[in-house]
Amino acid sequence: MTNVTTRILGLDPGLRRTGWGVIESEGSRLRWIAHGVVTPPEKAPFSERLLHLLIEVGAVCRAHACDEAAIEEVFVNMNGASTLKLGQARAAVMLAPAQAGLSVAEYAPTLVKKAVVGAGQADKSQIAFMVKRLLPSAGDVKADAADALAIAITHAHHRRMLSVNMRGVA
Repeated sequence: MTNVTTRILGLDPGLRRTGWGVIESEGSRLRWIAHGVVTPPEKAPFSERLLHLLIEVGAVCRAHACDEAAIEEVFVNMNGASTLKLGQARAAVMLAPAQAGLSVAEYAPTLVKKAVVGAGQADKSQIAFMVKRLLPSAGDVKADAADALAIAITHAHHRRMLSVNMRGVA
């Protein structure tokens, strides 16, 4: 049986900084393709910042010929207004790959940390360290992009496990 190569876009949504990372997954092998951060203009009206996220993430999908996408679920904090705005940014970021025809998987932050670091309470430096170990050609990756790559890695592992489980059912 041959392994199919899949390009996965990982997304760590934020209104100020949205991290993105693209990897290729072939069986259990992972390969770094690209990563970066989308930063909408801070002084722009809220609607324009959301539009900026939608357009730029859509451009990443097209530029890197992604097959699937994965995004971190919203983190709920004590400030309701902040949580709502983050949810709106997440929606804009999530719509871009959907508009490009990609399926979009969602993962809880603790699941991403556990999948990449082995502990659901890992901090950002631990995530960046493990991303560097798993994807050495990515080099030093800043926090937002490292989180996005971790989300892509999580999706690669979970889709592979699902595929293995589905073959066992047949």
